[in-house]
Parts: sequence; structure tokens; C-alpha cells
Amino acid sequence: MTDLLYLYIFVLAAFVGYEVISRVPVILHTPLMSGSNFVHGVVLVGAMWALAHATTPLQLVLGFLAVLLGAANAAGGYVVTERMLGMFATKSDAKPVTKGA
Repeated sequence: MTDLLYLYIFVLAAFVGYEVISRVPVILHTPLMSGSNFVHGVVLVGAMWALAHATTPLQLVLGFLAVLLGAANAAGGYVVTERMLGMFATKSDAKPVTKGA
């Protein structure tokens, strides 16, 4: 019965997350992503803890998926933040490109 409960919680969390994010206006996605990168780290730590305490094959698969998706979400947040900050950089802020070395 606990495997079914874990699967239910996983599917419910995925559905609620999708519904919440889909209702955020597009103009706010980048600031929200950059401002919430720390939350992705907390989610990743929680997913690793859940994976470490998994005992059944279903729990192991769900834990692995949680770690994988949490890591992708955290990395994507930092990539989007870097792109957003690059949009505001002036020419004097740009790093010089060196060739060869």
C-alpha cells in the first residue's frame, strides 16, 4: 500500500507543479526562475534523501526520477539566470575573448 501512496504523491505533485507554473505569465518566468534557484537545491536534497531511503523497486525508480528531474531543474535555473543577466550586460561588462590560449 505504501508504494501506491508514494506514486499518488508523486503524480499529485507533478500535476500541481504543472498547473501552478502554467498559470504564471511568460514575462515572469525568468525572474521567478532566477529568484527560486535555492528552492531547486532544497528539492534536490529532498529527492536524494528519498532515494537513499527507498526500499522497493518502485520507490527506487521514483527516487531516481526525482533526483534526475530536480538536478535538471536546478541546472536549468542557473542557465536561464545566466542568459537573463547577459541580456542586461553592457559592452564594457563583456569579457574579452581570447583566441588560442
